[in-house]
Amino acid sequence: MSERKTIPPATAPEAPGSAPALPEEALRIAAGYAFAGPALDLGALVWGGECRADAQIRVPLSMLNRHGLVAGATGTGKTKTLQLIAEQLSAQGVPVFLADVKGDLSGISAPGEPGPRVEARARDVHQQWKATGFPAEFYALGGIGQGIPVRATVTSFGPLLLSKVLGLNQTQEQSLQLIFHYADTKGLELIDLKDLRAVVAFLTSDEGKQELKSIGGLSTATAGVILRSLTAFEAQGTSGFFGEPEFDTAELLRTTGDGRGVVSVLELAAVQDRPTLFSTFLVWLLADLFHDLPEVGDIDRPGLVFFLDEAHLLFDDASKAFLDSITQTVRLIRSKGVGVFFVTQTPKDVPGEVLAQLGNRVQHALRAFTPDDRKALKATVKTFPDSPYDLEEVLTGLGIGEAVVTVLSEPGAPTPVAVTRLRAPESLMGPVPEAELERAVRASAAYGRYAQAVDRESAYERLAERPAGAKGPDEMRAATRARKDAGGRREPREGREERDSLVEQVAGSGVFRSLARSLGTQIGREITRSLFGTARRRRR
Repeated sequence: MSERKTIPPATAPEAPGSAPALPEEALRIAAGYAFAGPALDLGALVWGGECRADAQIRVPLSMLNRHGLVAGATGTGKTKTLQLIAEQLSAQGVPVFLADVKGDLSGISAPGEPGPRVEARARDVHQQWKATGFPAEFYALGGIGQGIPVRATVTSFGPLLLSKVLGLNQTQEQSLQLIFHYADTKGLELIDLKDLRAVVAFLTSDEGKQELKSIGGLSTATAGVILRSLTAFEAQGTSGFFGEPEFDTAELLRTTGDGRGVVSVLELAAVQDRPTLFSTFLVWLLADLFHDLPEVGDIDRPGLVFFLDEAHLLFDDASKAFLDSITQTVRLIRSKGVGVFFVTQTPKDVPGEVLAQLGNRVQHALRAFTPDDRKALKATVKTFPDSPYDLEEVLTGLGIGEAVVTVLSEPGAPTPVAVTRLRAPESLMGPVPEAELERAVRASAAYGRYAQAVDRESAYERLAERPAGAKGPDEMRAATRARKDAGGRREPREGREERDSLVEQVAGSGVFRSLARSLGTQIGREITRSLFGTARRRRR
């Protein structure tokens, strides 16, 4: 840990928008960022090649649930911008979620280190820089990497997101939805990948052929493709991502006793070779939040700001249903107090329907070395409001830690485009030592809740233990009831207490709701499916 050190600004900054020495056009830009309510400080205006520290560029706290985009070429400072925004949100009492693809955001928990570059930047932008660490929790997908394990059940993940990670086409995706529907209606709980594989294998077996026909619209060939895709997916070492205990996304909404928002850092460096998997898991977290959170309308500060890094991976080869679901989630989750920031290289990476809903923009430098680069540059310029800057020239000439900014003002109108020299983060700009990170992970109360995986009875066990001659779940339940009526008992399984499956009890009671009415089924806990086909079980 570094000693805390404060670097005062060269001179006391004037109120935003009050820079009398600025040219008229620059004054108009500065006035657009003079907000009355709480705001995050991004940096200072650059005009005429000079940093005008009297003109501070800010973003209203109340507008951060109107979503945003942080874009720019590799090495232009996007990660430091995320860190800067996350720090200030935490200080204002807003929880933050960060996807740490490169493994260098753990430093947000430790005070930064002063040095000549930090001191120079603080003087340039009139920043009173103080080395500060912020409260953080560290997570890792399936426990791969350093962090508290994050898992999802297959039922919760849903067919739409799973189709994305399996690389299924539209027909196969629709078929997988039918398989999930079958499992729900038959009370076959899909906890991990072996459960889903067992259900598909059963449906493609001689015993399950009649069940397969009853689903309708699902061919044996398509079911076989899905089964092979699942098997190949498991062979890649992905089974640890699915299972129980399932991660409760309410963990992401915590604040500390002193009122600061907790920064949840999901470490993805260990799985960065599986970009489609981790990017889709990020969407699952977002869909789960959307499903669970209440409507809050317009509020003075967001309840959570969620940064989706490597956002282009979400949209590569995505089905229309997947894109429609993302678009609708982004549109609607604002009213639940959640702001979503997409982080990528160019606005072109984000579909137009989604881009249109991103009210806050921080665009770092772009490169224009190839005809495709030039085309992307021109497309990026067209996404900004009219500006006195020559944005094509500006965007290719920005330095590290500089960006073109436009945000939503407090009344909800776009602010003038402002070339901005950004502030320096106050936390450590780099990873904390591994030993220190490991201590933080194991000291967390959440570690005890999620560290140990649990494998309870679910679809795999039920199908493996079906009585001889039982051709499907309905006959399995009938056989179970017959044994009970005759006073029969199930043979105990080694290492387990004798019990009747809760799923069997409930499924046998006939208490079901129609999935066609989008209300899911009752299998012990209410399951409902949201926009992404994800299911949520009532919190215990």
